[in-house]
Amino acid sequence: MIVHEIFHSIQGESTRAGLPCIFVRLTGCPLRCTYCDTPQAFHEGTAMTTEQVEAEVARHPSRFVTVTGGEPLAQEEVHGLMSRLADAGYDVQLETSGAIDISPVDRRVRIILDVKTPGSGMSERMNWDNLARLRPGDEMKFVLTDEQDYAWALGVLARRPPAPGVAVLLSPAHGVVDPRDLAVWMTRDGVAARLQLQIHKYIWGSDCRGV
Repeated sequence: MIVHEIFHSIQGESTRAGLPCIFVRLTGCPLRCTYCDTPQAFHEGTAMTTEQVEAEVARHPSRFVTVTGGEPLAQEEVHGLMSRLADAGYDVQLETSGAIDISPVDRRVRIILDVKTPGSGMSERMNWDNLARLRPGDEMKFVLTDEQDYAWALGVLARRPPAPGVAVLLSPAHGVVDPRDLAVWMTRDGVAARLQLQIHKYIWGSDCRGV
């Protein structure tokens, strides 16, 4: 598989934000979201075997691993990697765009599914059947570029309510939507969701790599 980077940092997103985490970022993505913050992962990377990735992960002290991209499910080998990491006792989390079928993902892996809003420019690429495939412990994430995206997300949640135990995250696109505005909208509407900030960007800055 082609790996963009492997690093140990603080998880900045999801309900597990703030936990030390090993990131395995794979190269390549079929989408081009307007708010993408890792365009370097479209092309840059090194060919590694599953065993080599696992050995690099083992160099770090954490037992929590996030597999991300790019779009990690664009590489078929990722499934074997995630299963091997789970076999080795790691707590494995997958960040995926929602455009690719998540059915083959090992059931031990927690899925963070990014539901593509109109503001992403990629909403037509969503595999909507993926929402019904989410299980307790998985999470749905909406990255919002404006209040119209927010209203659209509420409509999706009304039409396709998440299964019990699936967390809903509303995330303001960094530098585009003021988190205070999103907080006002959510408290005004009493939304049963979590406001998510990308805390790694507040710690190290929005342009810093490998964090």
